[in-house]
Amino acid sequence: MNLRILVVDDDPLVLRSVERALLRAGYTVHTASDVKSAIRWGSDVTIHAALVDYALGREDGLAILSRLRELQPSCLRVLMTGRSDFPVIVDAINRGEVVRVLRKPFESRGLLGLLDDAFASAKRMEEVATAKLIAGAMEERRQLDECMTRKLLRLALQPILRVSADGPEPYSVAYEALLRPQHHTLNSPVALLLAAERHSRVADIGTSVFGLAAAALTRLPEDQMLFVNLHPMQLGDPDRLLGDLEPLNHAAGRVTLEITERSRLQDIHRWDESVKGITEAGYKIAVDDLGAGYSSLTMLADLKPHFIKLDMSLVRNIHNEPRKQRLVQLMVTFADATNAQTIAEGVETVEEADALIDCGIHLMQGFYYGRPDMELAN
Repeated sequence: MNLRILVVDDDPLVLRSVERALLRAGYTVHTASDVKSAIRWGSDVTIHAALVDYALGREDGLAILSRLRELQPSCLRVLMTGRSDFPVIVDAINRGEVVRVLRKPFESRGLLGLLDDAFASAKRMEEVATAKLIAGAMEERRQLDECMTRKLLRLALQPILRVSADGPEPYSVAYEALLRPQHHTLNSPVALLLAAERHSRVADIGTSVFGLAAAALTRLPEDQMLFVNLHPMQLGDPDRLLGDLEPLNHAAGRVTLEITERSRLQDIHRWDESVKGITEAGYKIAVDDLGAGYSSLTMLADLKPHFIKLDMSLVRNIHNEPRKQRLVQLMVTFADATNAQTIAEGVETVEEADALIDCGIHLMQGFYYGRPDMELAN
C-alpha cells in the first residue's frame, strides 16, 4: 500500500530532513510550512499519517491535527514538539486529536520506528473493531431469528374515530395496527426495523405483520377498518409484497395500507408496480406522517391516497398556532376535492381535538381518544 505522509514544519531544514527519511523508507510525502497549506493537502488527497510541528511561527500545529481529525478520521496524527510537559498537548491527546507525540530532536530511526508502531497499532485496532462488528452483526441476526421463530412479534390496535362539528359524538370506524415486539433487546418498533433493515429482513417482518393483522381483523366488528403500515422497502418487491398480503385479500376492502411520507418513492425501484397491485387487489392507501417527510405534494400526486394522515407535529398545540390551523384547513380542502379523508394523528388534549374539528378534520387518532390495546389484537 502506498502510504501518504503529510509533514508540516516551518523550519526548512527539519522539513527537508524528515522528507528525505520518509522518501527513503518508501512513503509518499507531502510537505507544508503553515496551517493553510496543510489543511489544503488534507482536503485534497488521502493522508494516512500527519507529522505536524507544534509551533508554526504564530500558528498552532494542533489546529491542523484537529481539522485533520474532522477531514480524515483514520489519519494517524503525530505532534512533533520539543516541549515535554505541556497541558494543551496532554489535553489534545485525551481528546483524540493526537495519537502520538514525537519529541525533538529525533533521529530518522526513531521517526520511522514511531510510524511503524503507530500503523501496526492502528491495524490491530481495526482488526479488533472489525471482529466486534462481525460478532455484533451475528448476534443481531440471532435476535431477529428469535423474534420470528419464538413469535415475539405482537400488534396493538389504536382506534381511529370519525368526528364532526355538528354531528354525533366521535365514534370508532377503524383501528391502526401498531407493531409491539416483545424481545428483550429488539423491544421497540424502531429497534426491530433498524435491525431488519441492516440484515435485509424487512420483508420477513412484513410477512409476520400481515399474518398478525389478518388474525386481528377477525376480532374486529365487520364495520371497522384496519390500517396496516408498509415499510418503504416492501414496495421495492411487488411480487413478494402481493404474495405476503394474501392472508388479508379476502377482506382487502376493509384494509388500508399506510405508506410513510418520510420515504422517497423515487428512490424505490418498482414502487409504482406495488401501488398498482395493491389498489387493484382492493386495498386502500394512506399517506402517513404528512408534514414530517421529504416531499408532501409529490407524494400526494403520485399515490392518490384515500386517506391523508397528518403528522402529530402539525397537531401538537394546534389550538395555539393559527398557521397550523390554516395548513390543516388547506389539507382538508385538498382531501375533499380528491375524495380523500384526513386523519389527525397524536391528538392528546381536548383543546387540540376542538381546534381540529373546527378545521374540518374528518378522522382523529391519539391518546385523547384511546391508547394502543394489545389485548384487542391478540
